Amino acid sequence: MRTIFFTGKGGVGKSTISAATAFQLSEKGYTVLAVSFDPAHNLGDIFGVRLGHRTKKFSSTLHLQEADLEKAAAEYIKTNTDILTEVYSYTKAFNLDMYFKVLRYAPGVEEYAALTALESVLKNEHAYDYIVIDTPPTALTLRILALPRITITWIDRLRRIRRDILDKRHTVHNITGAYVEDGVKLAYNANEDPVMSKLRELFDRYVSVAKYLESTNNKIVVVLNPDYLSLRESERIFKGLTDLNLPLTATLTNKYTDEKAGVADEMEAELFKLRDDDVSHARVKLQPYTRDDSYMIDYDLAGLLL
Repeated sequence: MRTIFFTGKGGVGKSTISAATAFQLSEKGYTVLAVSFDPAHNLGDIFGVRLGHRTKKFSSTLHLQEADLEKAAAEYIKTNTDILTEVYSYTKAFNLDMYFKVLRYAPGVEEYAALTALESVLKNEHAYDYIVIDTPPTALTLRILALPRITITWIDRLRRIRRDILDKRHTVHNITGAYVEDGVKLAYNANEDPVMSKLRELFDRYVSVAKYLESTNNKIVVVLNPDYLSLRESERIFKGLTDLNLPLTATLTNKYTDEKAGVADEMEAELFKLRDDDVSHARVKLQPYTRDDSYMIDYDLAGLLL
């Protein structure tokens, strides 16, 4: 399985470009999932179908999905609430329900929910040859892509803290004998401790996602228009991908016209000063779209990215 992320400033046409790429790959005989993580979903409108959190078959080789980030956030909060309730069973006495209810509004929940949804999509590695992903606005996309490595660092720190706690428990146990509270014996080593077990599971999951995102099986494509607002946003994306050690495969100047050739030349020259690796580039002319065929672009996007 390979993945292709399309990112860029809002309005540059990345939804249409990602839809067209997915369609072209499917026409070449690859099995493809096109999925939108942009809260302002356009994928269903582009293909003229009603989409939701579950995949929907468009053709024998193309499936579509619009990730429901609100649903993903609710599932993320429920999962973590259940973990806390199970691991720290004594908290039942404190009626923490009202605190969990406001978690959905906490900073970072949307990003973690999107990452959880992305992780779920990546588990389809045996079902598809390609997964084409239309991303949310730049800042949210970069935060989602950064989360696996950030989380790995925090979990590693939490594991060290937890080991210290277990070591201290073991010392107390050796001095005073088995410590039992409400008939439950506390764990004294990492193999018996449910908190360490959960931290180990999360660590392995996020390491797997991070390694995949940094691998050659993952492609990231920046879509821009021949205008300077689009250029500045693209520069931020270039810098973010460099900082995160993520692969930049190609840039696409979309909605190009001959009248904007000079602007496009200047923009592309500025962008390529920021990356000295092998980045493909193409210009996609402004398309004469109609409502029913906007995913049928007169440019071989699939050929550029294969």
